[in-house]
Amino acid sequence: MNAVKLLINLFRFNRTNWKAVSLCFLAAAVFWLFNAFNKNYATEIRFPLHIEYNQSRFVPIATLPTELKLNVSGNGWDLFRKSLGLRLPELTINLERPLEVKRIAGTALPPLLAAQLNGLTINHVVTDTLRLLFDEQDVHTFGLKADLSEVWFRDGFGITSPVTFTPDSVKIEGARSVLHRMPEKILIKLPRLMLDESYNHSVEIVVDDAVTTRIDPPRVQVQFEVGLLETVGLRLPIEILNKPERIKSLKADSATVWVRLPAAQQARLQQQLRQLRVQVDLKAKPAGAHRLLPKISPLPPGVELIRIDSVEVKF
Repeated sequence: MNAVKLLINLFRFNRTNWKAVSLCFLAAAVFWLFNAFNKNYATEIRFPLHIEYNQSRFVPIATLPTELKLNVSGNGWDLFRKSLGLRLPELTINLERPLEVKRIAGTALPPLLAAQLNGLTINHVVTDTLRLLFDEQDVHTFGLKADLSEVWFRDGFGITSPVTFTPDSVKIEGARSVLHRMPEKILIKLPRLMLDESYNHSVEIVVDDAVTTRIDPPRVQVQFEVGLLETVGLRLPIEILNKPERIKSLKADSATVWVRLPAAQQARLQQQLRQLRVQVDLKAKPAGAHRLLPKISPLPPGVELIRIDSVEVKF
């Protein structure tokens, strides 16, 4: 009977007793934890990775790996800290000849990394292969060309001068193979605009095809004049090319051409416009009636062809 009372008293709720019991359990757990973490274990950890190379001579043309997964052994406390990202060393692989190295097998890495792990031992490399792709650094000079696809003009307005750039070329530094694939002129894309006045603004140079390391200068000044335009109709003489010996009839000896030009420059351009010619080529055309679209000689700068009427030729 006394034994039963003793057990009941032992487990009867008593705040002081349970505090003491809890502290005992906590002390035992801490002791066990410290003892356990002082042993050696093995685990997998992702380490940050840095690929070192001569950046003045070479450039990567594919994204370089930035981490490496290793199975390592070491002190429990050390592994615990590193698994949380604390005191995690950055591993470095030095490439003396980047162009010759396309891949590095995981089995080749332990000798390169062992001294960088601060007491940990590499059991094996979990990452199977590191893939690398480098090219030689090069510098090319490119001309510039305006992309006006997003530029609109208010009714009756348009460009009345050539588009100019300051400076008129840029130097781009990057991978040699990429630079060699690029066109001779870089497109300078203007933002979406609705204009009725001249344009003079700085525009950023954006290169799509590329791993580029530097564009010099990164911006250029783009300038062109905007003014009123006028549409003018012209009657121009027809020149027949490859003319057969006999032509029964030529319904028209001239063609109507519609052009658009700056209103302020119309008087100056009149003389040049009168010297324009249209041509009709009858090469390989069988006898009969033909309605053909003439070709016009090159237009003066600032003049835009709107429409040219077809002509009927019968022979």
